[in-house]
Amino acid sequence: MSARPRFREQVLQAREDAIVASVNRLLAEKGFEAMTVDEVVADVGIAKASLYKHFTSKEELAAAAMVKVLDRALDEITRLQAEPLDALGRLQAVARWTYAQQLAGQMPSLPAQNSTLRTALTTDKAYMERLMQLTDGLGAWIVEAQGQGALDATLPPELVLYTLFARACDPVLGVMRAGGAYSDAQIVDWLVRTCFRGLGS
Repeated sequence: MSARPRFREQVLQAREDAIVASVNRLLAEKGFEAMTVDEVVADVGIAKASLYKHFTSKEELAAAAMVKVLDRALDEITRLQAEPLDALGRLQAVARWTYAQQLAGQMPSLPAQNSTLRTALTTDKAYMERLMQLTDGLGAWIVEAQGQGALDATLPPELVLYTLFARACDPVLGVMRAGGAYSDAQIVDWLVRTCFRGLGS
């Protein structure tokens, strides 16, 4: 009898994972405003009532998708920490990783101005814990790179941090890719270069 609850928990977890994966993809494709709960339900192939057993709102769905993204980002930070790179090299690698996530359709697009979504994110403990871990990790690399003279030390570290966060939803990648004139590798190289070196000659 003890195996049954475990099996039920596995089924529920598998369904929740499928829901979050669907939300992540739809957010990357359409953005938060355009995505609907009905689309998620249809994509996963479950009843709306089943979805609401896991998540009570569209905002909760977005928060769950962001937790998964942050988990992947923290895994990447851990991986890069073990690489023989200096602080600037690690930060550039993070920027490349965010572009790779975009190219794979794994980077949710969330609006900057949405009070209900902002409230859902800031009150989600799992999201906030992971965001603080990511901020601390990147922040340490930024300060280190500034101390080494690899980044402008007159810039506030938080400005550099927010610039890196902005790379995760940079629309230039999609626009350049849609043009078809350049390879993904070329576009990513240029975007990383302009992120860290600007547009000067």
